[in-house]
Formats: sequence, C-alpha cells, structure tokens
Amino acid sequence: MNKAEIIELLEKEHLAYEAVEHPAIFTIDEMLSIHLPHPETVAKNLFLRDDKKRKYYLLTVREEKHIDLRQFSEDHGTRRLSFASEDDLWRILGLHQGSVTPLGLLNDTSHQVKFFLDADFQGKQIGIHPNGNTATVWMQADDLIRLLKDQGCETEYAVI
Repeated sequence: MNKAEIIELLEKEHLAYEAVEHPAIFTIDEMLSIHLPHPETVAKNLFLRDDKKRKYYLLTVREEKHIDLRQFSEDHGTRRLSFASEDDLWRILGLHQGSVTPLGLLNDTSHQVKFFLDADFQGKQIGIHPNGNTATVWMQADDLIRLLKDQGCETEYAVI
C-alpha cells in the first residue's frame, strides 16, 4: 500500500486521523526541526531481525526513548537482535529507509513481522508516516493496533 492507499483505508475504516504533507524527512531530528503539530506524539521505528534472519520485528517507541536491544531481547524472549537490511525492509514491508512505519505492516502479506508498540502510546495519539516520508498521520494508537490486527498482523503493546 502506498500513501494514498493508506489514507483511503483510514477513510474506509472510519478512523479519525489528521494528515500533514511536508518535505521528505529521513530522521527524527529532521522531523522535529520542521515543527509539525503534536511533537509529543512523534514515534520512531526500528525494523529488526534476529541473528538467524528468521524472525523480524518492528518496534515503535516515543522519539526520545533509548532502546536497549539486549534488554528487549531478554524481556521478550527473542534471539539477539540487530537492524534488518534495507533489502529486507523493501522485500517485506515495501518501504525505504527513512519511511519506516507501522502502517508498512499492511504490506507484509505473509505476516513475517511481529509489531511491538510502546505501551506509553496506549490510549493516546501517535504520529507516523503513511508509508511515505512526505507526510505524517496522527491517529489514536488503539485504532492503529486494531487496524493492524484486523489485517492479520501480530501486534502487542509492550513496555520498551
């Protein structure tokens, strides 16, 4: 799904959202520098794989959080984790570096990726890309989780 298809899906599902177009951004620092609305809801995304390249994970957390991958692995019973390659990102989620988003999971038709959303977002708004880094969509995190689960994605809130 591309950006337009994501917006169309949000409309079809009657999910409340706010979208803002902006220049392409590739990092959290760039995003914060363009002064978008709701900076407190900005999320960062880590697309990870285990050391055997058998399991993939997407972690979405508040932009200011530091993630200890070793601790996360211990807490969630995964093998050692590292960043997945850009080739894997494109092959599995249909995304390029700089546009990673939980909405990319809608492109994971074989459901290879397990999604962990920072529990700090539960019951709150989240700002994420709609499968392209030239826009940001704000929506309720609970709606995001429900949308992904309805599409067959393995998702959970997690303390990260």
